[in-house]
Amino acid sequence: MPMSGSLIAVEGIDGAGKTTQARRLVDWLSEKGFKARYTAEPTRGAVGRILRAMAFERDVDHRVEAVLFAADRMIHLKRVILPLLEKGFIVVSDRYLHSSLAYQSVTTGDQSWVEELNKYSRRPDVAILLDVDPAVGLERLKKRRKTRFERIEFLRRVREKYLEYVDRGELLRIDAGRDSEIVFSEIAKAVETALEKKKL
Repeated sequence: MPMSGSLIAVEGIDGAGKTTQARRLVDWLSEKGFKARYTAEPTRGAVGRILRAMAFERDVDHRVEAVLFAADRMIHLKRVILPLLEKGFIVVSDRYLHSSLAYQSVTTGDQSWVEELNKYSRRPDVAILLDVDPAVGLERLKKRRKTRFERIEFLRRVREKYLEYVDRGELLRIDAGRDSEIVFSEIAKAVETALEKKKL
């Protein structure tokens, strides 16, 4: 019987360091002998490309956007994540379910509806929140073109939503305002513990 894989989600506000740490985690897992693959949301597929373009638009219907994020995730699951998990891969997703739960709960103002919309998404085996002060996150992003999400007041509210899910036990919080090496060592320790529990 093939060994089932694991889904690891790396979450956080813009500028938390998700992409850097998610890619590094894939390299670390590969060095440990695991089959590991990096992926990200929104995807590069048809729906994901629409969402990426919408991020720079001002006049957006937030409920439509929330539905598109959920749709992009279901396609991502079916076409990328689940097939890899069935082959025994550890899939590291740079943003996943809790990005929708945090961001779209703020944009729509209806957290219960967003949770209902995403109830069929496979839950991650490990979900890590790279927690950083929004001012720090935005400072890290100052050289790139800003999306409408990259506003300090908005990101403060998103961070509060993420922390609600930490309190619920759905996310493991790691302080991402520190040196990158320290942050990664904590990520690696958390993942190693989770994999040992699963006895991969």
